Amino acid sequence: MKRVRFLLPLLVAAPTVGGQAVMEGVMMRDQERLAIAVRKPGGDILLDVRPWFSLTAAKWLKKPFVRGFPILLETLVNGIKALNYSAQVAVEDDEEELSPMAMGLTLAASIGFALLLFVVTPHLFSLGMKAAGFSGGVEALSFHIWDGFFKMVLFVGYIAAISYLPDVRRVFQYHGAEHKVIWAYEQGAPLTPAGARGFSRLHPRCGTAFLLFVLAISIVLYAFLVPWLLTFYAPATTWIKQAYIVALKLFLMVPVSALAYEVIKIAGKFRTNVVCRLISAPGLFMQLLTTKEPDDRQLEVALAALRGAVERQPAS
Repeated sequence: MKRVRFLLPLLVAAPTVGGQAVMEGVMMRDQERLAIAVRKPGGDILLDVRPWFSLTAAKWLKKPFVRGFPILLETLVNGIKALNYSAQVAVEDDEEELSPMAMGLTLAASIGFALLLFVVTPHLFSLGMKAAGFSGGVEALSFHIWDGFFKMVLFVGYIAAISYLPDVRRVFQYHGAEHKVIWAYEQGAPLTPAGARGFSRLHPRCGTAFLLFVLAISIVLYAFLVPWLLTFYAPATTWIKQAYIVALKLFLMVPVSALAYEVIKIAGKFRTNVVCRLISAPGLFMQLLTTKEPDDRQLEVALAALRGAVERQPAS
């Protein structure tokens, strides 16, 4: 079976309607339910509507500056499930969806890969710059400037590299279709391919922008928090000290993601504000890589997912 590949979440973080591109389809979410529409090999569109898996049922987990990390985790869980389902439909595979254990392992592998690529690897590169004499130690600002530089290079390079893969390019087209359809829905335009076609494939609430905010905020916080925390405790052994610093960075991803979520939520809500437009600009620029212009058939799939998410069935 064609299993789900690791992709950055191509999401719209949704105060209203949000979505994600999947294999030959789109997943849309409205409140506590989601709909996955996938184009089958024969040409038909298969729609599956299901509850949204949530980790924020408790009221305290929905509070600002707390909700960001659990929302990120639940979005990853629902996104991986949607990708797995779409891969099965796209190749007409009858195998069952991922079990809870397989889902947990897939989620752990995805998070582990992201942390290895965007936390551990930049730290190792920065150590290399220190060894070459171009940077101070981990207590110095120059070390964290290099760390942030390598993070951004790896992030942009990763997105650019996978965009050349044919299957990923198709996903990016559905990502563009998802954004156009959400714009049409938000602006009250006709929910048809013609009605959605003229809208932008870029959206300020996209998960690409969220990841960019996470990286940017982590660069700033690490530059000040890590040296400060080392004043309280710093292992004497060099390799233990470096492992300790990496562990600190991993732990700090929780408050970093929480802060980034609030920033992108505000930027999306007040997108006409000059400051919010400036905040959203880098994320929109990145979407030039993570979205491609869709065709009408892809817009049809995105529209089917939207209708499945927002249309309420009458009570029996």
